[in-house]
Formats: sequence, structure tokens, C-alpha cells
Amino acid sequence: MKSLLLVLCVALASHARAQAPIVIKFSHVVAPDTPKGQAAERFKLLAEKASGGRIKVELFPNSQLYQDKDELEALQLGAVQMLAPSLAKFGPLGVKEFEAFDLPYIFPTKTALYNVTEGEIGKALLKKLEPKGITGLAYWDNGFKMMSANRPLRTPADFKGLKMRIQSSRVLDAQMRTLGAQPQVLAFADVYQALKTGVVDGTENPPSNMYTQKMHEVQKYLTVSNHGYLGYAVIVNKKFWDGLPADLRRVLEQAMREATTFEKAIAQRDNDAALEAIRRSGKTRIYTLSVKEQADWRRALAPVQKDMEEGIGKELIGAINREGAR
Repeated sequence: MKSLLLVLCVALASHARAQAPIVIKFSHVVAPDTPKGQAAERFKLLAEKASGGRIKVELFPNSQLYQDKDELEALQLGAVQMLAPSLAKFGPLGVKEFEAFDLPYIFPTKTALYNVTEGEIGKALLKKLEPKGITGLAYWDNGFKMMSANRPLRTPADFKGLKMRIQSSRVLDAQMRTLGAQPQVLAFADVYQALKTGVVDGTENPPSNMYTQKMHEVQKYLTVSNHGYLGYAVIVNKKFWDGLPADLRRVLEQAMREATTFEKAIAQRDNDAALEAIRRSGKTRIYTLSVKEQADWRRALAPVQKDMEEGIGKELIGAINREGAR
């Protein structure tokens, strides 16, 4: 009798283990109410529902687990399974081609951008992550960046001497130096305090990031420059992904497609709403560049593309520019 009970207990324990859901820890560094944060939540709901409970997605926003500099290593080690880092993170990882996304004014329109991310160029770039133990699933959008500081930024000369926060990126470093500013690399989670205390004078961000992190409360001026792009790649640990049952990979791919469509739909809406909220707050004065002023910015920043050709690849930069001209 005892042996029968033991067999039953072992069988029940084995069944319970077999039924335990596969956990995906999805870590990111921004607030839950940003486009990225909302899309991560949508992905979680879709994946869990479509898998019938076989998948559980645990979300960790606002750098709860890892800051910018640590999250990619955590993914590669398998401490988390999914991230959505900004595209600027892959240059320091050794995939220099991704630095093309940081080039100032390389995407004249959203159409030009999507021609790249949804076309063969975008797919080929994601493939380059695989030797790093990373599988790329999708590109998410956070729109075009704007410059902020505690003095007006209307001309390139206005940047001279300013300490400007950037992500770790050779291109963004060159961009700020070309404008006469001093680039300062800081983790996203540290930017508000650095702006508040004067460790840095300004930064660049889409309005949704600026507003949700309350940066507008410690920045007097915001320039609608649309000079650069901030996007993300949703990535997973390759070993984890390859080890999933094929039917669950298909479930996750479909959930990601739907979450990506949702994310792109809300990104511009949320940025427009955030810019209006910043305006209404009265704490930051907003200035929109005229056509002539934007042309001056483009001319001032044009050398950055040329300077980065050797590292990124002249052919790739040319291909992206051709997509923008279509």
C-alpha cells in the first residue's frame, strides 16, 4: 500500500511539473504607461491567453531588475528571457550596424523608417544578433527625439558647452560633440536626478519618455527638433527561444505581431499627448524649429553620417538613405 501511495505521489508531482507554465521574464527600463510599457502588457495578455496558460509573462518595468548597462548581459546569461532595449544598445555589444539608427536626420519620415525596419534591411540586422546568443523578434517604435535643456536651443551654436546626457553610443557622442556639447553617458533611470541636480544640462528624448519620467519638471526649454529616432528591438535569449516547443513559438510570434501593431498605433498618439501635457504644465517652454532652422541643424549634423561610415558601413548608410528617398 505504501509503495502504491509513493508511486501515486511521484506521478502527481511529475504531472504538476509538466503542467507548470513556462515563465518569460520581460524586463525593460521605462514606465508602464509609455508605448513600450503598454505594448509589453499587451504582449503578456495575448501570449498568456493564446497559450492557454502554458506561458506566463512576468513584466519588470522601470529598471526594477536591471539598468541599461546590465540588461543585455542578463539576457545573454539567461537571467531574463526577454528585453526591449533601445537600438543604441547593440553598437556597444559589437553589432555596429545598429548604430545607423542613431544617425541624425537619417529617417526623414515614419514611412522611410518603416521601409527599413519592416523590410529586408531590418530583418538582416536582427539576424546579426544571433551570434551574440540573441534572437530578434520585432522593432518597436518610440518616435522622433527632441532636445531639452535649461537654456533655449534654437541654433546649433546654442549647444556650445552644454553637458548633454546620451545613451552609450559612438554616434550620439559624435552628434553632441559636432554641436559643441559635452556628451555624458547615463543610465535612463538616473537622468531625472542628474537633470535636477545639474550633473547634466539637458538631454534628448521623445515626449512620452520625457513626460512619464517627469523630466519636464527639471528642464526649462524643449525644442521640437525631430533630429533623431528612438526605437527598440524586442529580443529573447536564443537558447531559450530555440528550446521552446514549436507550437508555443508560433503562439509567441503571433502575440508579438499583434503587440507590435498595437505599439506602433499608440506611439505617435502618446507622444502627441505627452507634448501637449508638457505644454499645459507650464514648466517647460516648447519651441518648434522653423523650416530654415531645421535646415541649419541638418547641415550642422551632416558630417556625422560621413564620420560614421567606416564603423557602420557606407553601403548600409547608403541603402537606408535610398529607402528614405523612395
